Amino acid sequence: MAQPARRPPAVEEPPLVDPSEIERAYRLHRARRHARLERRRETQLARFRFWFVLIALVIAIAVVGVTVWREIEKLFGL
Repeated sequence: MAQPARRPPAVEEPPLVDPSEIERAYRLHRARRHARLERRRETQLARFRFWFVLIALVIAIAVVGVTVWREIEKLFGL
């Protein structure tokens, strides 16, 4: 037959709080927040760099295309 579960003592002392643990927890959360903000900033910069390089490549391709087209027209007399 099952036995009843043990009950903890009725009076417990509250745990002692170590001030250095509190400061360490604050530093941990500040570091996490800083890392999250830094990741967001890096993501935005990466997005900007991507679009900048993509637009620069499209412009370069357009310049090369126009140059080649002019040379073909000049060569074949079109």
